[in-house]
Amino acid sequence: MSTEPEPVSAANPAQPAAGSDDGYVRLRGLTKRFGEFTAVDAVSLDIRRGEIFCLLGGSGSGKTTLLRMLAGFEVPSAGRIEIDGVDMSAIPPYERPVNMMFQSYALFPHMSVERNVAFGLEQEGLSRADIRRQVGEILDIVKMGAFTARKPHQLSGGQRQRVALARALVKRPKLLLLDEPLAALDKKLREHTQFELINIQQRLGVTFVVVTHDQEEAMTLGTRLGVMNQGRIVQVGSPSDIYESPANRFVADFIGSVNMFAGEVREEGPQGLRIACAELGIVRTDRAVRCGPGSTVWTAIRPEKISIARRAPPAAGENAVRGTVREIAYMGDLSIYLVQVQSGTLLRVTLPNITRGRERPIARGEVVWLSWHGSSPVVLTE
Repeated sequence: MSTEPEPVSAANPAQPAAGSDDGYVRLRGLTKRFGEFTAVDAVSLDIRRGEIFCLLGGSGSGKTTLLRMLAGFEVPSAGRIEIDGVDMSAIPPYERPVNMMFQSYALFPHMSVERNVAFGLEQEGLSRADIRRQVGEILDIVKMGAFTARKPHQLSGGQRQRVALARALVKRPKLLLLDEPLAALDKKLREHTQFELINIQQRLGVTFVVVTHDQEEAMTLGTRLGVMNQGRIVQVGSPSDIYESPANRFVADFIGSVNMFAGEVREEGPQGLRIACAELGIVRTDRAVRCGPGSTVWTAIRPEKISIARRAPPAAGENAVRGTVREIAYMGDLSIYLVQVQSGTLLRVTLPNITRGRERPIARGEVVWLSWHGSSPVVLTE
């Protein structure tokens, strides 16, 4: 009998000791129904102490409902929530060691920055000296110490975001929930603020759970991601795990751009597969997958893993296809090529623009060859 441990997955979560770092936040069979509609469907998940865990999914996937159950704003229809080993089922929102930062920031417009941040501490009856000290410390951490007297309307969007973050963190919650925290910022400020948010989280050590539909934001912020679809978490892993080794076609298609085609397994062995694909010909993979000859599988190839050239590669019988460039989009740091192969299908190829001032080597309307390494295709069976 094998003594190897059973693999951990979203469907088969690990069972850490209550209150342990690995199971700091534990969800078991968490379900939420609204009438006949199931918004969250039997989710089991462990979130580690001190990590930034991102819940990523499209509209209606259940991520915000899951966040609201963690906060206590929604009562689960079934299941259990534990934070640091304590069952939260009977604990109201205002008594949970949890704080939430809303997308709208919800700052009090008539209060100064200092009063906005101090509000929660004032409700607890702390002395003025303690409140002033704690508010000053957290405002310095978020780099808003010079703006204590300003009102929210006198601040930029990024500054209001920092004040809202300071107000959420000043009480040192065990868990901070962030619902689309950067959605109101423009792209450049959002990218800058993402790294600031990571630095603040690392400095304070508070566990963050972030809900977002923005893939780049989740990949930047998240220590780990949980991808949701139809109320379930379909995959949990690091950003590189999710991107490079998607669990199924939904994750492969949802995260980033991908070229995905059905095919039939012709040969299977320890060194990989040979797959017959109507659009791409023979696709060879270096990764072994459990599926016998004749099985239907899907091959997923990321656009940046495809090479484009005017000449046929040395071994053009596999992992290569001929086509015509139909569209080119110059994006600054990279160029996107849409290449129509002989079957009529369009493949998306991205190439980095690593030199400055050169003319594009490939032009619209040119006949080219696309090729990829055997490690590039991801084989999916579902």
